[in-house]
Formats: sequence, C-alpha cells, structure tokens
Amino acid sequence: MVYKWFDHLKSQKHYSTAFVIMLNHLYVILYFPEAGFNLNKIISNAKRFMAYEIIKRLQQMQKQDILNYLAAEVSGREKKKGQLHKVFIDSFDAKAIYNEKFFNQKLNYIHLNAVSGKWQLVNDK
Repeated sequence: MVYKWFDHLKSQKHYSTAFVIMLNHLYVILYFPEAGFNLNKIISNAKRFMAYEIIKRLQQMQKQDILNYLAAEVSGREKKKGQLHKVFIDSFDAKAIYNEKFFNQKLNYIHLNAVSGKWQLVNDK
C-alpha cells in the first residue's frame, strides 16, 4: 500500500526521497519540486487510500475482532460523516526541510530509528 502511494505521488510529480516502514507508523521524506501543494490533503488522501485497503484485507481475512475494534474507535462526529472504521490517528508530524544539514539529520534519524532503541527491526546497521 505504501509503495502504491509512492507511485501515486510520483504521478503527481511529488517524490519520496527516503522512507522507513515501521510496525505501526511510517517515516517518509517527501520532495515537492513545485510550490502550491497541500500537505494536509496529500497525507489525508494517503491515509484514506490505505485505510480502505486495510479494511478490505481484514474483511477478506474475516478478522471481525479487529474490524469491531476499529469500528468502536470511530467518534460520533466521524460516524455522522459516514466513517465506519478508525484505522489511523488524525494527526501527523511534519517538518519542512530547507537545507542539506537538516535533511541529513532527518535521514539519519529515520534510518537509525528502525535499528536502535525499542524497535531493533534489523540486526545490522
């Protein structure tokens, strides 16, 4: 799903320059060569696309317990808008990158985060 999103971004001339897929979240550095993009819209569309796919897969696997949990997480306001499941939290953390030093700092952080601390997703850095 994440790779499909990256393909979609590329078709819109937006690019993922670095990423790490964690167990329960995603780190990605996005590049927008032209001004005028709406990051909130881009991220909300990505979450919507991935949420639909996750729900579809859970239904195919008949994971009713997980589907029930995700349905119970929907707020009253969201139910009024027609939302059936709550797959992602509403917020995301974004930082604008304006120079090479900050880019390298964030690149190192996202890559080292997966291999250190509580995650240790791989044995070798």
